[in-house]
Amino acid sequence: MKTNKGVGIWMDYSSAYIMEMMGDEIVTTEVTSDFTWEEKQHSFFRNEGLMHKKERQLVTEYFNKIREKIAGSEAVLLFGPTEAKNELFNLLTANPQFKHVNIRVKTTDRLTENQRKSFFKNELQQILVGNYCHF
Repeated sequence: MKTNKGVGIWMDYSSAYIMEMMGDEIVTTEVTSDFTWEEKQHSFFRNEGLMHKKERQLVTEYFNKIREKIAGSEAVLLFGPTEAKNELFNLLTANPQFKHVNIRVKTTDRLTENQRKSFFKNELQQILVGNYCHF
């Protein structure tokens, strides 16, 4: 992704909606995890330890796909209902590439596409003007 002012990512462990302002429009890209229900069942029936190892591997790959898509951003808003956003936050803040990126995390419920876009637009404005409180 090219350098941009900011991106918003509504995410859980199965999918992430990466939103970017393009003029007055918000463009959304979806990234999905490969750790599906079917994969979980298949791994679990073979070996529970294998299932957890496979899950960790696929979640890490999922987070890395997201990280690659948001490289070059000045600000990142991570939001959603699960702990996935916090795990991604930890991954990003440990990466020197994101040392100077303003990253914020907010907990939200499951949101419709319009609700995600509205939330992102409002929160991004606050981040970029510096009126964002730390959590």
